[in-house]
Amino acid sequence: MRTAIIPGMPNAHSHAFQRGLRGRGERVSPGGDFWAWRQGMYELAAGLEPSSMQAVAAAVFAEMRANGYGAVGEFHYVHHQPDGTPYDDDVNALALAVAAGAREAGLPLVLLPAAYHRGGHPRFRDATVESFLERVDALRSAGVACGIAAHSVRACPPEWLTEIARYSEAHGLVRHVHACEQPRERVECEAEHGCGPIELLSRCGFLGELATVVHATHTDAADIALLAGSGTTVAVCPTTEGNLGDGVPPLAAFAEAGLRLAIGSDSQVRIDPFEEVRELETLARRESLTRAALLAGAGDLWAELCANGLISLGLTQALPVTIDRDHSDLRGIVDADLPLALATCASAAIVVQAGV
Repeated sequence: MRTAIIPGMPNAHSHAFQRGLRGRGERVSPGGDFWAWRQGMYELAAGLEPSSMQAVAAAVFAEMRANGYGAVGEFHYVHHQPDGTPYDDDVNALALAVAAGAREAGLPLVLLPAAYHRGGHPRFRDATVESFLERVDALRSAGVACGIAAHSVRACPPEWLTEIARYSEAHGLVRHVHACEQPRERVECEAEHGCGPIELLSRCGFLGELATVVHATHTDAADIALLAGSGTTVAVCPTTEGNLGDGVPPLAAFAEAGLRLAIGSDSQVRIDPFEEVRELETLARRESLTRAALLAGAGDLWAELCANGLISLGLTQALPVTIDRDHSDLRGIVDADLPLALATCASAAIVVQAGV
């Protein structure tokens, strides 16, 4: 077997527990939309306890590692007991279970505890931004590698967004947020705040070099200018966005603006970074009706997305991956064309060893 070592892909956006929605998510909301799917996700989240959270995290992170991911950013928002009250033994019991699952799987983790104040499930919500930040402090004191997140402009009022951004800057932590995943989200934000989610994040000081906006599917030229001008990373999650019917992000405009792109497995409908990269490139080609899409500009799209994922998670390195050059996905491909093949015709089946 001929082998090669490539960088493991940082997974910039993961909800490990949503692995349990495979198949079930299609049954819960047949013919429905994102908002109907979300109800099924709430039902799944309602049944989690620290032991089951650790088990699913360990299994999912092990699958990520085996399939070519070299690190993971876990966007974590199931914080409390099912009735919304904190766990008695440790208010961070579920977050610590996720961290334990990552250690068990041997996958580097950046935990992204996500603030949630309104809407959603009671398990997600904190009464004050101060109590949320106290829990982040406690996680960091416990030795958990952390960034920080605001779930969305739906879940967090502007003053929370501002405080989370300040905390991020004060401690040098990356900060993440979902934004512009659905048209309805944009409509509701405009009705409440007189602007779209990206402009609201900008007003609140949330955008910037430490920031990652997840999805950014329904963004316009003004939004893209704000993202690019602030140095914000955009994490695109193609297989999840396709599964949920979110829409197609304006990838050609992202590329033209020089936006930094990373990828994530999000809902775990697929755990295969090669598929995410290929779907990203394919979407860009379909949108622009040309084969001169992201790969043409990057040259080595896999390497570029790996580098951007590290920036998104505040890491300097991820686990490397050994691949089988004789696998049918890659058989006959010369060395000079390997970077092109990784982005267009490879799959997780080429991985023979992780973390070498």
